[in-house]
Amino acid sequence: MTGFITAAVVLGLSSGFSPGPLLTLVIAQTVMHGVKEGIKVALAPLVTDALIITVAVSVLSRFAHLSAVLGWISICGGLFVVYLARETFRAPEPRVDLAGRQTRSLGRGIAVNALNPHPYIFWISVGAPMMVRAREESMAAAAAFILCFFISLVGAKVLVAVLVGRTKKVLTGRIYRLLMQLLGFALFLFALFLIRDGLTLLEVITKFP
Repeated sequence: MTGFITAAVVLGLSSGFSPGPLLTLVIAQTVMHGVKEGIKVALAPLVTDALIITVAVSVLSRFAHLSAVLGWISICGGLFVVYLARETFRAPEPRVDLAGRQTRSLGRGIAVNALNPHPYIFWISVGAPMMVRAREESMAAAAAFILCFFISLVGAKVLVAVLVGRTKKVLTGRIYRLLMQLLGFALFLFALFLIRDGLTLLEVITKFP
């Protein structure tokens, strides 16, 4: 069981701290609306991955043409992230009344994660096979793998939200505008990567070496 727990922690932390649309959204929502909203985004994998795990296990046994499904998911995700990039780039400076506005942080996080093909790829290629091996050892080992993975994954993103929240007071004026523009640009780049990955999976373009 120790080996599965170690693997879960390493995989969870690497995924949690890895740059991507969800981590960028955690930072953006924290800056605009506070640590609480950033944490809501960080919790999105707890909602989406349960379905993703089920889909991954099902896909492993039923779907032969997986690349086409992931390709369309990637393109849809890229288009949604373009929308988020535009909104982040044009974000107004935080005001006192921002806390009372509907931020839909959890919903946005769920949408970004659900439309991102990388969690699907992870669970299909790594997570689901490891779960099967852990379950062969014992149900406790499989449960420990899942629990430690999500604690590490979500915990890493919550830590990012808390650290960003500690510096929020200095993020005003030009500094704030520059940060949000950089975040918007980063989201746009992620969107391009998602669209490129989708076109590659659909074999519209060839994969770069």
